[in-house]
Amino acid sequence: MFKNIEEMINYCENERVEIIDLKVVDMKGRWHRLSITNKKLTNEIMKKGIGFDGSSYGFLTVEKSDMVMIPDVESAYIDCHKEHKTIVCIANVYVINGQDLIRFEDDPRFIAEKAEKFMIENDIADTCLLGPEFEFFVLDHVSFRNTNQHMEVKLNSEQANWNMDDDSKQNIGFKVPHQGGYHLDSPFDHSYEFRTEVALQAEKINIPIKYHHSENGGPGQVEIEVNFAGIKEMGDRSLKLKNLLNLTAVKMHKTVTFMPKPFVDECGSGLHVHIQLTKNGEYIMYDKDGYSGLSELAHYAIGGILKHAKAITAITNPSTNSYKRLVPGYEAPVTIGFATANRSAVIRIPGYTITADEKRFELRSPDATANPYLAYSAIMMAAFDGIINKIDPVKEGFGPYDFNLYTLTEEEQKSIDSLPTTLLEAAKALEDDHEFLLAGGVFTENIIKNHITRIKNEFYLVNKLPHPVEFELYYNL
Repeated sequence: MFKNIEEMINYCENERVEIIDLKVVDMKGRWHRLSITNKKLTNEIMKKGIGFDGSSYGFLTVEKSDMVMIPDVESAYIDCHKEHKTIVCIANVYVINGQDLIRFEDDPRFIAEKAEKFMIENDIADTCLLGPEFEFFVLDHVSFRNTNQHMEVKLNSEQANWNMDDDSKQNIGFKVPHQGGYHLDSPFDHSYEFRTEVALQAEKINIPIKYHHSENGGPGQVEIEVNFAGIKEMGDRSLKLKNLLNLTAVKMHKTVTFMPKPFVDECGSGLHVHIQLTKNGEYIMYDKDGYSGLSELAHYAIGGILKHAKAITAITNPSTNSYKRLVPGYEAPVTIGFATANRSAVIRIPGYTITADEKRFELRSPDATANPYLAYSAIMMAAFDGIINKIDPVKEGFGPYDFNLYTLTEEEQKSIDSLPTTLLEAAKALEDDHEFLLAGGVFTENIIKNHITRIKNEFYLVNKLPHPVEFELYYNL
């Protein structure tokens, strides 16, 4: 929004902006906020920043927790949901080194910057363009309770088929069948006005929307797809969009969840990531004579991602719930392979992309419980490793699999490698395979170690809890 702090200060004075919200992302991918009045917005903030406790963000230990945030004025935008005129500005994280401030090497946003720098310095490409598809559920009610003697979750969606027989109030029908929500029109599609409001507001804050629609999941599953952008910029857009969705949901008495699998018998929600590369102003992933129109470089990128697929799953699918989605039969890929127009493969090459500027491939396994900066960076570092080391996906045995991978027999499945089935398995894969992330100092051993520790702890926490189904299976034995 601004080129420098002077432009921002002048705008705030002229437009009577009252509050500046500084946003910092934590390790899990959730925004935190510190607010200042416009009187505190001075040139000094770019030199000294604002101090905060980094341990509360999961960055550092308590005894070494003093950190500084400095706003990135180019990321600023007006928050239309605030009563007092407010500008939101994403902040970068710095640590104190004597009298100097230096970028904190494990700030997820800085990792995204380093990944883009690595790409350029290694002459791989000038620009990496990512196009994620955000799938999520828009619900009307959620409540949950977990204590020693009470385990309960209640979810409700007015459009869900289980409300068809609700006669406690006027019921006019228009409920969505089980797994029957794909591209449904109004009045079945209850969240259309909500999504339209979000889409229009998103474009006002520099998040171009490709389209939005209802998805397969009957109880309110939807999708919003945004236009392509770089690694850091798409990380910014991802958090901006999530925040906008939640704020608009509260305003319209809805609730949004990006949980990959909130409903056992509905399709889960993923974060499919489309990938393109350009160099010297040209798209470099197209070759009319290559398999599915892809260049050799694009195949190497696919090879790198598939070779490291198990390891990056610990970053792109970092919740225990992620592995409730990554199961056969619900449109989520589990087979480590690539193919054209095949939604059962981890990497799909869209069959409708036929020109150089369209040609791309899509990684279908990630979900939006991931920290977007870390997820996008890990995916692309795997792709860059494939390009640098010329990892051929065909020679590595990753396909192409131009057939339905969901219908494989048990014997056939043994011959094709699959994604991890639990968060613990993914964590161990990352422990064994993360050298490619350390290249160029993009990731550090410290952040990988901390991430593995966190997801392992979450796995053990969930794993020790009794499940209600266990009472059905075992209580009376």
